[in-house]
Amino acid sequence: MSDGVKERDDISEIRSGDDAVTAWNPFTRIVFRFLLIYFGLFCLMVPQITIAFTGWFRTWLPSRTGAWQQKLLDPVLGWVGRTVFGAHDVRIYPSGSGDQAIYWVQLFCVLVVALVATVVWSLLDRRRLGYRTLAGWALLVLRLFLGGQMLLYGFVKVIPTQMAAPSLGTLLEPYGQFTPMAVLWNQVGSSQPYEMSLGLAEVLAGLLLFIPRTAVLGAMLSLVDLAQVFLLNMTFDVPVKILSAHLLLASLILLAPEARRLFTVLLLGRAAGPSTTPYPFHTPRSRRIAALVQVLLGIWVVIGLCHLQWLTWHQYGGGREKPPLYGIWTVTRFTRDGQDVPPLVTDADRWNRVIFDYPGVLEFQHMDGALEGLPATVDPAAHRITIKAVPNNPGPTGVLTFQQPASDRAVLTGELNGHPVSIALEHLDADRLPLRSTGFRWVQNNPRHP
Repeated sequence: MSDGVKERDDISEIRSGDDAVTAWNPFTRIVFRFLLIYFGLFCLMVPQITIAFTGWFRTWLPSRTGAWQQKLLDPVLGWVGRTVFGAHDVRIYPSGSGDQAIYWVQLFCVLVVALVATVVWSLLDRRRLGYRTLAGWALLVLRLFLGGQMLLYGFVKVIPTQMAAPSLGTLLEPYGQFTPMAVLWNQVGSSQPYEMSLGLAEVLAGLLLFIPRTAVLGAMLSLVDLAQVFLLNMTFDVPVKILSAHLLLASLILLAPEARRLFTVLLLGRAAGPSTTPYPFHTPRSRRIAALVQVLLGIWVVIGLCHLQWLTWHQYGGGREKPPLYGIWTVTRFTRDGQDVPPLVTDADRWNRVIFDYPGVLEFQHMDGALEGLPATVDPAAHRITIKAVPNNPGPTGVLTFQQPASDRAVLTGELNGHPVSIALEHLDADRLPLRSTGFRWVQNNPRHP
């Protein structure tokens, strides 16, 4: 077959099912090949992107189900880490961080594979003039993946569990002890209306992305939302830099085919004309069916995320069960071995405050202000607190019984590390602290500055 005939066949192929479209320039074809391979691999390798679509079944899956890709490739990623970067600790940590060494090594591998595959693809398929149909499917899948992520980002804020209100222990910590991420988390968590508003903007962007007719608006709103998320991650050292950067780039990719129309409307004030963005469905009937399927998929994701976050709210968030003696308690008297222990900051064993906030945990504050949390089982019927040992932690262990003669008074008696103790407690009302007691005011003649 001659080159002329081959070229006519290629042109007819990229026009099939579409209106006449000019051939892509070589640079566009190469960039498309690379982005298709790179983002395809990235979306498959990052657990959080695909986990949003498990919907209602997410609660039935093991907690570490999403990391199966890294576990499968652990030998390869470990070898690359040692050989290329000299990193000998390339493994999954159960910390929830998305910027662990193993993820950076994985990102490097995805980049290398995408570059090599792009070169091979470009050499083998150099005569093809465009990939309009394939681009339509790629943009559709990328849009749905981004929509799922925006809904996930949004619902953990609309039902405020991502940035929880500052815990009772946090209220006692000096500001300078916080990491930048803790500052951000507690700042947002201190105002649930603000957190929920951020979440609503992300939920709205996600919903718009699942509706074909509003997809461009959804991508624009996602771009604004994710630009803020990425900026916060970079400036407050939040370990989600890899994912947020790629989601931001995904928003730009979705808007790229509409760039000319957006420029014409927003900056020139002219009519933009119909969209020429590739879309894999061409007949009115197929478009209606495809739109219905996408909307139903969005509803499935919404139901699953609402269910998951509602459970999280009642297990770990503000709706969780409060333990007996919930609150902050100041130690007014500490007796050990029958002797009063004076409140000296040099005494590492005397307690200054005791905090009951989360079930199964007892926190106490040392005399020097340091906070320590220990696993503890509370038996309300027997009024008994069993403090358990923690491996590699010299913290106290023992059994205490508690009595509460008044709502603001309590007494703990029993043993700590084999020593009989008696601890008198006075309740400290956390709701009187400025962070909790200062509400919204329209008129402020003398505001309290930082």
